[in-house]
Amino acid sequence: MTLPRSATISDTVLTPESEQEAAALVAACAAAARPLAIRGGGTKAAVGRPVNAEATLSTKALAGITLYEPAELVIAARAGTPLAEVERTLAERGQMLPFEPADARVLLGSEGEATVGGLAATNLSGPRRIMAGACRDAMIGVRFVNGRGEVVKSGGRVMKNVTGLDLVKLAAGSWGTLGLLTEVTFKVQPKAERLATLVIEGLDDARGVEALNAALGSPFEITGAAHLPAGLGGERARTVLRIEGFSPSVDYRVGELRHLLAPYGPAERIVDAGEARRLWQDVRDVRFLAEPQAHAVWRLSTVPTAGPRVVAAVAGLAEARFFYDWGGGLVWLSVRAEGDCGATMIREALAPHGGHATLWRAPADIRAALQPFQPLAAPLMRLSEGVKRAVDPAGIFEPGRMYAGI
Repeated sequence: MTLPRSATISDTVLTPESEQEAAALVAACAAAARPLAIRGGGTKAAVGRPVNAEATLSTKALAGITLYEPAELVIAARAGTPLAEVERTLAERGQMLPFEPADARVLLGSEGEATVGGLAATNLSGPRRIMAGACRDAMIGVRFVNGRGEVVKSGGRVMKNVTGLDLVKLAAGSWGTLGLLTEVTFKVQPKAERLATLVIEGLDDARGVEALNAALGSPFEITGAAHLPAGLGGERARTVLRIEGFSPSVDYRVGELRHLLAPYGPAERIVDAGEARRLWQDVRDVRFLAEPQAHAVWRLSTVPTAGPRVVAAVAGLAEARFFYDWGGGLVWLSVRAEGDCGATMIREALAPHGGHATLWRAPADIRAALQPFQPLAAPLMRLSEGVKRAVDPAGIFEPGRMYAGI
């Protein structure tokens, strides 16, 4: 199978209708050393460095739920399956993906529909990660095509120990740079019967994050912990906590949390269920920083208690706005899109505490000039290069998207 040498990413879209056809296309591109961009719904295509590819490999036709066993809490779907279809199917049986996947279209101003493959490849996880784990923790099996055009299966349909190289975890968060995902299997969980949200108003960042961590250190199973500074959806700062489960348990835990958090101020309960759901969707989708779309947005991950100190160190950046999720361990930061968008200052502020910073939104020319993903230490870069060579010898998948040269 060959492709015209004159093809460009704009005029060549390869849409295999089966895994076998996808493998043949990849093998042909590898033989011709033709770089590929991988697209599902394209909702997160603007994250990372611009890719200089000669064709786009689309998973659009690789769609459909291939397995659903509600009693076993397992679902599998082909990579091009719309995420909304999976969530609807689960909701019909009172189940859900445990890690609360975000809708990146709000922040990135993108269109299309998020897909199962794109979700797995980006390891995108929402507020519930603090209790349920990340997307990769719910992934128990994948099928993908490597850079040789070989179909590889890793994991299965049950949770079990893994010996050797765990390709499921390797694929999660690889942003398409290691291969084409064709099917993903997830462990799911029942939906909570009820949720409650507590709000403490008026705390500064340090005090708000302290309150969040006091709650997270309790035995009361917090499933959402965010701090929203004043001006982000409200005139006063809001420290918000979510509790989910069976109704009697929720009532008990809410009462205990109010006692626990009394030193921080009165914890009021959001009575309107719709208002509470919208609040957590806004946190999940970073809606508070969606506008202005011209601004750059960073995603900072650090030790929860260090979040306010990191923010204080970068607060001088032009038009900086921010909020905290994951008890302070995840900071979303919006700044004016100019120069290096604060990359040097942000990464220097993170260095004493550990963690990493990813430039999630910026104009293409800025993303091309910077390292949007956290720079790797030399040993880790060598390891990453070795993994890339092992699974994609010709380097055809999303070249340069995460790091220049790989």
